[in-house]
Amino acid sequence: MADATSEATADTATRILDSAERLVQSRGFNGFSYADVAAELGITKASLHYHFASKAELGRALVERYAAGFAAALAEIDAGDGGAPAKLDAYARIYGDVLRERRLCLCGMLAADYDTLSAPMRGAVVRFFDDNEQWATRVLSEGQADGTLHLEGSPRETAQALVSGLEGAMLIARPYGEIERFEASAGQLLAGLAGVRAR
Repeated sequence: MADATSEATADTATRILDSAERLVQSRGFNGFSYADVAAELGITKASLHYHFASKAELGRALVERYAAGFAAALAEIDAGDGGAPAKLDAYARIYGDVLRERRLCLCGMLAADYDTLSAPMRGAVVRFFDDNEQWATRVLSEGQADGTLHLEGSPRETAQALVSGLEGAMLIARPYGEIERFEASAGQLLAGLAGVRAR
C-alpha cells in the first residue's frame, strides 16, 4: 500500500512538472499560475502546494529536471560516432525539435523573466547556460584541434556566441511560426564554423 501511495505521489508530481513546463515554454514563468496547472490536471491548488510549497520551488524543480534532460541529450550526442561538426548539428536540432512543438527553451524563457525569479531559480538558469557553454567549448576545441572547425575567436567565446545565437534564433522564429527561420539561422552559424557557405 505504501509503495502504491509513493508511486501515485511521484506520478502527480511528474504531471505537475510536465504541465508547468509546457506553460512556461509557451507563456513564460510569470504567465501562468497554480490555478492554471490545477485546472489542466483536474486537481486542487492544495494538492499543488503539497508537492511544491511555492511557485519558486516548482520553478527550481523545473529547471533542474530540464537541465538533467538536456545533459542526457548531450551525453547521447557525445556517445555517437560523429565528429565536432556532427555534434554541433545534433545540438542545434535539440533546439529545433523544441520549436517544432511550438515551445521555446525553458531556460531561454526564464532568462526573459530573470529579474523576477527567486535566487535559487536564477542560479539554476545560469548553471544551465554555463553547462551548455562548457559542452560547446569542449566540442569546438576538438573541432579546432582536428581541423574540422574554423573559429574566429576562442572556443569559449565561440561557444557563448553559438548558444546565444540558437536561443535568439528560436525567439525570432516564434512570432513568424516558421521553423525555417530558425533552421536558416542555425545553418548559417554552423556553416560559418565549418568554413563553408550555408545553402
